[in-house]
Amino acid sequence: MNPLPPPIRSGLESLLALLFPEVCQLCGEERGEAASGYLCTPCRSRLPRIAPPMCDRCGLPYPGDITGPFDCLNCRDLDLAFTQARSLLAAKGTGLELVHRYKYHRAFWFEPLFESLFREKAAPGIDPAAWDLIVPVPLHPVKHREREFNQAEHLARLLGRATGIPVDATLLRRAEHTATQTTLTRRARSRNVHGAFTLARSLPADSTRLILVDDVLTTGATTSACARVLRDAGATQIIVWTLARGL
Repeated sequence: MNPLPPPIRSGLESLLALLFPEVCQLCGEERGEAASGYLCTPCRSRLPRIAPPMCDRCGLPYPGDITGPFDCLNCRDLDLAFTQARSLLAAKGTGLELVHRYKYHRAFWFEPLFESLFREKAAPGIDPAAWDLIVPVPLHPVKHREREFNQAEHLARLLGRATGIPVDATLLRRAEHTATQTTLTRRARSRNVHGAFTLARSLPADSTRLILVDDVLTTGATTSACARVLRDAGATQIIVWTLARGL
């Protein structure tokens, strides 16, 4: 399922505004408008945004005074196939609630908020001339039928609009219907997704600098498995952006 075209989305938002009060979808008390994902100003200000200091490789935030670049224990222990990963929010509190509502309850009204966060946090550091394609992590067809949309593809298109970089949702394919990663250990996560992804078609010769997009990054096992397939196909640079960072 692709995001709705702006004219259709605008019309639906206008109709919803007539039928339902524009109330914040987190606190239910303050006013929340469509353009802000139906979050009020206080709730937006409380979103757990990711900020330095953080692991230079996977973007895991750390408290305290860390003045130089460093790699966390997770990155030193795993052979990650991407160069760098960054996330918009921490997967805790309201950040985790947004992810769950979006992913499991199809809360598409949050997408304007996500796009604005991509424009604020990701776009300033992404030179469109330095990257060829944005590639979402694919869902297995069984999971796609259950959920009726691929949240990673939706997020990739939001990042694409924020940066002007084209999105290709047909490059990767999930060949194995693996167990959910949420209950697995770090080592088990890597084993679980080993061989789960394949290339759906050849990587274009002029599209070797790629940005992978997923909803949540925890150990990086899933995005690394995708990145490894793309590197084997000829990709030369791969970074990752996700909506949230597991802690």
